[in-house]
Amino acid sequence: MTLAAAKFHIALVGNPNSGKTSLFNALTGLNQKVGNFPGVTVDKKIGFFSVEENNDTELIDLPGTYSLYPRRTDERVAYKVLMGADVDVQPDMVLLVADASNLKRNLLFCSQIIDLKIPVLLALTMNDLAAKKGIKIDIEGLQAELGIPVVAVNPRKNKGLSELKKAILALTLTSREVCSQVVDFIDVGELAPTAIEEVRDLLPELSKYAALHHLINYEDIAATIDHKKIQAIVASNHFNATKTQAEEIMQRYTHIRQIMLNNVVEPGPLDKKMFSDKLDNVLLHRIWGNVILITVLFLLFQSVFLLSKFPMDGIEWCFTRASSWLSAQLPEGWWSDLLINGIVAGLGGIMVFIPQIMILFGIITMLEDSGYMARIGFLSDRLMRKAGLNGKSVMPMISSFACAVPAILSARNIENKKERLLTILVTPLMSCSARLPVYTILIALVIDDRYYFGFLSLQGLVMMGLYFLGTFMALLMSFIFKWFITIKEKSFFILELPIYRAPRWKNVAITMVEKARIFVTDAGKIIMIISLILWFLSSYGPGNQIKQVEEQYNTLIKLSPQHTDSLHRQMLAEQLNQSYAGKLGKAMEPVIAPLGYDWKIGIALITSFAAREVFVGTMATLYSVEEDDNQSLREKMQSATHPDGAKIYSLPAALSLMVFYVLAMQCMSTLAAVKRETRSWKWPLFQLTYMTILAYGMSFLVYQLFS
Repeated sequence: MTLAAAKFHIALVGNPNSGKTSLFNALTGLNQKVGNFPGVTVDKKIGFFSVEENNDTELIDLPGTYSLYPRRTDERVAYKVLMGADVDVQPDMVLLVADASNLKRNLLFCSQIIDLKIPVLLALTMNDLAAKKGIKIDIEGLQAELGIPVVAVNPRKNKGLSELKKAILALTLTSREVCSQVVDFIDVGELAPTAIEEVRDLLPELSKYAALHHLINYEDIAATIDHKKIQAIVASNHFNATKTQAEEIMQRYTHIRQIMLNNVVEPGPLDKKMFSDKLDNVLLHRIWGNVILITVLFLLFQSVFLLSKFPMDGIEWCFTRASSWLSAQLPEGWWSDLLINGIVAGLGGIMVFIPQIMILFGIITMLEDSGYMARIGFLSDRLMRKAGLNGKSVMPMISSFACAVPAILSARNIENKKERLLTILVTPLMSCSARLPVYTILIALVIDDRYYFGFLSLQGLVMMGLYFLGTFMALLMSFIFKWFITIKEKSFFILELPIYRAPRWKNVAITMVEKARIFVTDAGKIIMIISLILWFLSSYGPGNQIKQVEEQYNTLIKLSPQHTDSLHRQMLAEQLNQSYAGKLGKAMEPVIAPLGYDWKIGIALITSFAAREVFVGTMATLYSVEEDDNQSLREKMQSATHPDGAKIYSLPAALSLMVFYVLAMQCMSTLAAVKRETRSWKWPLFQLTYMTILAYGMSFLVYQLFS
């Protein structure tokens, strides 16, 4: 089969931290798309690249796994694809990525795929690291012993990719019949000879090793045959899956050790430590490691404010001037009002926060790329355990600084059911990027733009305090919940620490652009839709009350033309009060008044359930309908007052509102994700209830303390 005849499909597999993602990005670049595998909430990354002119090859990045014996949902996804049990993903060949600096462990997975008798190509990564460790690999000898093509690559520097593509092209011309002639890595047939042959009688197309897996996992992968037939074979042959699996792994490692002796030269255990080991002595130190961690997080939040200040001011200035210019140029009418107060105001509420979102994700990507993010999990394990979690909970919780939805999905990597559930329940308390626009505008309203020692931003310190408040409350609530969730299961924390590497700046830039695009297209759509709905609710009302207000004030303006500007502003305010939005806000104002909020904030709290960042768009629309277009949103909010003349956004009210947004569950997408992961409405409803009560109570306390 040639690529000219049809698109070729390749499954990219490998152990976690083997360089699989780097190779995927190097081959496909920006030609990628992300979805979900059918029936499960596991990311399905697909990319395209060319190995022959004008012919695209599809590369499917499967979740990382250590062997063909899956333990987690994402590993089962990769397993089903490799076993041919996923009807939607049927690869023509497998590209297996292996870490050359840790070859022995990686060869276990490789040997299993070889015995499936499907076309497979081995790409050796981390060769530079292997060389630094003093490891020398005879690639030709390894290729001869394994019976499959082996290519050394360095995707971070785009080295070896042309050789890899040539090997892929050669393998596309190789039929599965030829691959089936490859010598077995181990004698699989001797593990359960009669049972394996009986399965192959039912399914002749299976290799001996695939038949063995049908005996072990027939419920998951034997879709084309009645399970009872294989169940009968298991029973009649007294097949013991656990014993057979253990014997298989022992035989594989025996053969792997021989291959390593023949083809790999490794340094002795007394050789000098690697740079990564020396660095870990400091960064994972019981005291200094935590000091450095707090410093890193402190610099992260300071950077978000310092680096984004000028681009944010520039974007805000552009939209303010655009609104003023349009107001001066366009005639009065509903369509010009919609354009200025609905569309332009909504767009301003989206675009102004792009710099902060790009900077936040850029720094997080650098931490992940450098290998430091995994160390944060290691450092935090002791603290996590006191709260009923373990070190693996840190990764979802840190990921929540970006978005709670993928963070909740990533909690499936936690094997312990109780710790996984606790992680899911408290993860939304971590401040996601959707809260960032809310924090930013409220901090700018009430916190002085002051610097200590010339570089410590007071606003950055407040921002950091909000993030720490969310983290502290997450740990506190987990500590409380662990006494009431009665699931009993032993917990282990095993974490592979990747080596330290310099961040790939191209990868950082791609991530920043991609996250900004997602914010504009995904969150931006919601913000724009809600902005337009709010414009309608704010511009129209029941009956003819708005028209009566207009007629009343037009009469007053004729009588007192010298007060036209002030009367016009009063008319807009009164019309907003009589609108649908005003009626709704006034109805809920008694509930939120004890927190220091007015009815406009109440409207924003409701619209924020679609997405928290909608708060800013809501404010932009409500104040644009009522106020002077020559002012920025920040200026309009700063001058907003209660009927008695008191500032709406006073320090107590703004702090109360920040705390509310830290603790409240205002995200329908997160609730949907929790429902999918727990397969019940019980836990998302519990989550919504406890977080709302917690947010209201803490916000009330803060408002009373600072009033």
